[in-house]
Amino acid sequence: MAGLFDKQAKAYSDARPSYPASWFSELASLTPNHCLAWDVGAGNGQASVAIAEHYERVIATDVSKQQLELAQKHPRVTYAVTPPVLTDEALVSLVGAEGSVDLVTVAMAVHCFDLRVFYSQVKHLLRKPWGVLAVWGYRNPSVSPAVDEVYRKFMESTMGYWNPKTGYLFEGYRTLPFPFLSVLPGGSGCEGRPVVRQMDRHVSLEGYLGLLKSWSAVVTAREKGVELLSDDVLGAFKEACGDEHAIRTCTYEVYLLAGTPSLWTPPSWSCSG
Repeated sequence: MAGLFDKQAKAYSDARPSYPASWFSELASLTPNHCLAWDVGAGNGQASVAIAEHYERVIATDVSKQQLELAQKHPRVTYAVTPPVLTDEALVSLVGAEGSVDLVTVAMAVHCFDLRVFYSQVKHLLRKPWGVLAVWGYRNPSVSPAVDEVYRKFMESTMGYWNPKTGYLFEGYRTLPFPFLSVLPGGSGCEGRPVVRQMDRHVSLEGYLGLLKSWSAVVTAREKGVELLSDDVLGAFKEACGDEHAIRTCTYEVYLLAGTPSLWTPPSWSCSG
């Protein structure tokens, strides 16, 4: 997967939506200590920098050197390129010792991981009993009924070109294994019960198509001689959109899981939004 994201690093950085600052305030409210956070699959660092507003140090790792080269610099964020799976020794050297990490985050990436290895390492690193793992992903960008119908047909054309693990994301993380105890009100955000939210981004048609062009499935198909965003498809999007220069609201569905390896009573978290 690293090679795919290397090839589309600039498009990915330009097109992907930013997360609301309030999300990171809420996550920070779950951990009484704010010394160290590990952002895994950091990509262009959009989550890493936001987390650094609440934690003294953030280790942001990714398998893509090209992605991290485009990441925003921050005095409390250390970026590091890693192999897909870190050895325990490398993990301790890079991130920290057992029980040293307050928060681990994964934005739009956990479905690609070796979950057995990753979860074992997270449980080793997280502070006991207050450490939290939070993972989230988004899907189904919605603009208007006309644009959404073209998107639906386009989405169908991509299905043979995704990494099979992306199915977890398509299912809204409802089937994603997540062996952690809920830290959210009412037991939400645990395995099988993701918190569902919405995230808005204001985009032109060019920005909207930029998101689609950044998809790994589009890159994979092109390498196999198939152009999913053909002139006909682009024309259909333009016709559905109307004024291609108009700025429209694009609403994404976001799915969040958050938990801890140990049973504890979390601070109150307002589930606004």
